[in-house]
Amino acid sequence: MTTDEGPREGALGASGDAPHGERVRTWSNWAGNQSCRAEVLHPTTEPELCRIVADAAAAGRTVRAFGAGHSFTDVALSDAVLVDLSGYDRILGVDREACTVTVQSGARLHDLSLAMWPRGLAFTNLGDIDVQSIAGATATATHGTGMRFGNISTAVVGLRVIDGLGAVHEVDARTEPDLFAAARASIGALGLVSTVTVQLEPAFHLHAVHEPRRVDEVLERFGELVRDNDHFEFFWVPGTRWSITKRHRRNHEPVAPRSRRDELLQSELYDNVLFGLANRVGRWRPALGREVAKRIPSPGRVEFNDRCYRVFASPRRVRFVEMEYAVPVEATVEAVQRVRAHVASLGYPVSFPVEVRVSRGDDITLSTASGRDTGWIAVHMYRGLPYEEYFRGVESIMRDLDGRPHWGKLHWRTAADLAPAYPGWDDFQELRARMDPLGVFQNAAMTRVLGPLGG
Repeated sequence: MTTDEGPREGALGASGDAPHGERVRTWSNWAGNQSCRAEVLHPTTEPELCRIVADAAAAGRTVRAFGAGHSFTDVALSDAVLVDLSGYDRILGVDREACTVTVQSGARLHDLSLAMWPRGLAFTNLGDIDVQSIAGATATATHGTGMRFGNISTAVVGLRVIDGLGAVHEVDARTEPDLFAAARASIGALGLVSTVTVQLEPAFHLHAVHEPRRVDEVLERFGELVRDNDHFEFFWVPGTRWSITKRHRRNHEPVAPRSRRDELLQSELYDNVLFGLANRVGRWRPALGREVAKRIPSPGRVEFNDRCYRVFASPRRVRFVEMEYAVPVEATVEAVQRVRAHVASLGYPVSFPVEVRVSRGDDITLSTASGRDTGWIAVHMYRGLPYEEYFRGVESIMRDLDGRPHWGKLHWRTAADLAPAYPGWDDFQELRARMDPLGVFQNAAMTRVLGPLGG
């Protein structure tokens, strides 16, 4: 990432010259479960983005964009033009008094955390992965945990959005409130997001206590654990009665981080190297994979205090596919209990933990937490292993509990049954028709989950 303190070396100016491009090639997402062949373009300025869209509109072509490729669905795929935002990641301005930062849409969350900390600023909340682009994370309403805190999209206070004809819209709560309510989490259906202005807060630390607890105890005390901790989540280990709990308290006390040795052992050796080995062996011979997993040492109780962004997120080097559902927070415990029963009914082991989090409701039109406080249940499967029976069973449970699927994670829902789940659905469709009259941002995913344009 480059910052406002110096231009990117070799970057094009704001003249609207043609963007850097390459021949048609195959692009795949991080998990490797989605791919497409498209003409990949590499813009570095907003005029380049506008020209890409305008040229596509004139030629009757479609445009999609990708950042880190961390969506597990086909949301980013295109058979025509694919915009690579990795070179469109500059910090354009920081307002320390207002605690805001304005960035190009390809900026990565982790890089932003590193850049903001010396300025005394930090994200209010982050998920357990922070390599996504700011545009991708907000487009899919990516979230962390904590009952007082919304998803990352709720931190957006301003956007510049390029519509389906190549025109720029400056969007905030005052200028275009309806568009602002929709564009903060639009799955890329309303246009290419050019810049994002994010509300940050003064930098803070997190006191972390990570420890194993029996899952029955955690579920019995779930409301108390959520209430008594700023950020709480747990990971149930399928096939066992145990979970790993994470309790985080916000503070400004002196840091007392894990030693470098302990961090390498836990975050790299145990959670990535050995866990990845167990999954690779398990794909070949499940029983042997379970034996390898049983021999991975447990860290026991771990307690430390560190910069918030170092605690929120952890490295994830073992590749997987994921489905996550949002249910009304009061249904969270029932949802987990029913997932446990479903896992027990499968005829094969599930190696990845089931992750459980919470977040505050919001007023964003298609946010998964729109209008209600939310409990999140995420299930994973090692890349390359069959997952459909497991995931479809979980989806059936979540639909029964009025669940909404995470927009960037696997599911089988369609526009016909998603529309009743969102009170603002029709308003979003009107904006979609206005912002993309020619269907420049349509792809198979948009048609499936939002319906045909103008339909």
